[in-house]
Amino acid sequence: MNKKLKTEAVDHLFQAVLCLETQDECYNFFEDLCTVNELLSLSQRFEVATMLRQHKTYLEIAEKTGASTATISRVNRSLNYGNDGYELIFDRLES
Repeated sequence: MNKKLKTEAVDHLFQAVLCLETQDECYNFFEDLCTVNELLSLSQRFEVATMLRQHKTYLEIAEKTGASTATISRVNRSLNYGNDGYELIFDRLES
């Protein structure tokens, strides 16, 4: 974990996220918390990660998601060298 992220404020945010129980609650909370562009960027990165995991090419991913190659590369680096956060979620979504 990045030590710069581990703050009381981030802990509080994550505790709030863990309280959400439904997709509607997520929509309501994240619409209040994020701008439309921030939320779309987060969802785009998750879609990019999903497609990279399916072995799609950068060109296919860019065409489908509109993500730049820099964004795709950043997500790919997280998938390969990150903290396995994406993998945890993919595993749980598949169960």
